[in-house]
Amino acid sequence: MMKRRVTKQLQIGDAKVGGDAPITVQSMTKTDTRDVPATVKQIHGLEEAGCEIVRAAVPDVEAAKALAEIKKQIRIPLVADIHFHYELALEALESGVDCLRLNPGNIRDARKVRTIVREAKAREAPIRIGVNFGSLPPVGGIGATRGLSRHTDGVNALPKGTGEEGEYSVVDHMVATGLWEIGILEDLDFDLIKISLKAFDIETTIESYRRMAELVPYPFHLGITEAGTAKSGSIRSAIGIGALLYDGIGDTIRVSLSDDPREEVSTGFEILKALELRKEGAVLVACPSCGRADVDVVKLSNEVDALLSRIKTPVKVAVMGCEVNGPGEAKDADVGIAAGVGRAIIFRKGRKARIVGEADMLTALMDEVGKAEAMIGED
Repeated sequence: MMKRRVTKQLQIGDAKVGGDAPITVQSMTKTDTRDVPATVKQIHGLEEAGCEIVRAAVPDVEAAKALAEIKKQIRIPLVADIHFHYELALEALESGVDCLRLNPGNIRDARKVRTIVREAKAREAPIRIGVNFGSLPPVGGIGATRGLSRHTDGVNALPKGTGEEGEYSVVDHMVATGLWEIGILEDLDFDLIKISLKAFDIETTIESYRRMAELVPYPFHLGITEAGTAKSGSIRSAIGIGALLYDGIGDTIRVSLSDDPREEVSTGFEILKALELRKEGAVLVACPSCGRADVDVVKLSNEVDALLSRIKTPVKVAVMGCEVNGPGEAKDADVGIAAGVGRAIIFRKGRKARIVGEADMLTALMDEVGKAEAMIGED
C-alpha cells in the first residue's frame, strides 16, 4: 500500500495542498494574460474540466494588473507565474493572486527575493519555488546575478545522476538551487512554501524530487516539463509523475502538454485514478479487441468513454468483447458489458442485469450506469 510523504499543508485560495489533503490537479492558461476575456473563458473551461488550481503567465506589468480582473471572474485559485522581474511578483500580489511561482534560475538576487517574500508574508500568499532544468542558474553561480551565463558554463554537460563520489551532477544542481531559495524564505520566517524540480528527462526529475524529499517538509508540485504533445507527453508524464506518486511523493500535479489545457486536467486525473489516489469520475476498463471479438469493441469503447467524460461519480465501467476475460471483468465493475454475437450481457455489481441486442448495447449500458450512479450517490 502506498504511504504518502507527510508534508506541511498549505491553503491556496480555497484549495488545500499537502498534509492529508487530496492530491490536486492543476493546469496553466495558454492565452495572452493581458486578454482578460480570452483568459477567463479558458479558465472557465478548465473549471468545467475539474481543474483545481490554475496558473497564468505574467510577462509584463499589464499582465500582472490584468490578474485582478481575471481573479474576480473565476472560481478556482489563481497562481502568478513569475520570471526575471521581481516587480511583476509585487504587482501580482497587489492584484490579489492566491500564490506565486518564482524561478530561482532567473531571479537570482537575494535582496529582490526577500522583497517579494515580505509582501507575500503580509498577504499570507504561498510561494512555489519552481526549479526547471531549462532555466537553471550557472554552475557555481546560484544566487549570483552578474558575470555568469548558463549558456557557457557547462550546465548541460553535468552528469544526470548523482555520479561518482565527489562529482557534481545536474540533480545536485537542481536541489542546491531549490535549497538556496528555501533558505532565504526560511530566514524570513516564511514557511508557506511549495516546491517543484522539473525536467524533460524523467530520471533527472525523479531523482531530484527524491533527494529533496529527504531534506525538507514542504509539499511538492509534480510535473515533467515540456512533456510533449497529448500522446507522447501524457505517456512521459504518467511514467514520471506516476513513479513519484507511487513512492508517496507529491501533493499537486500538472501534466504539461502541447495541447488544450483541458487535456492536461483529464490526463492528470487519469494518472491519479490509475493509482487510486483520486476517485472522482468514471473509470473505463476496455477490451483492446482481437480476432475473437464478435462486435466492434473499439467503436463501442470510444463511444462509452466519450459519454463517461461527463460523469463525476466514481463508477467503474467495463466494456468487453469476448468470452475470455469479458464476463470476469464485466462482473468486477460497477457496470459491465460482455458483448457477443448479436447480443450482450450487461452486469451491475456482479449480477446479470439484462441481455440486449447489438443495436441497444450503448443505450442499455449507459442506462445501467445511470442507475449505478444513483446508488453510489445514496451511499
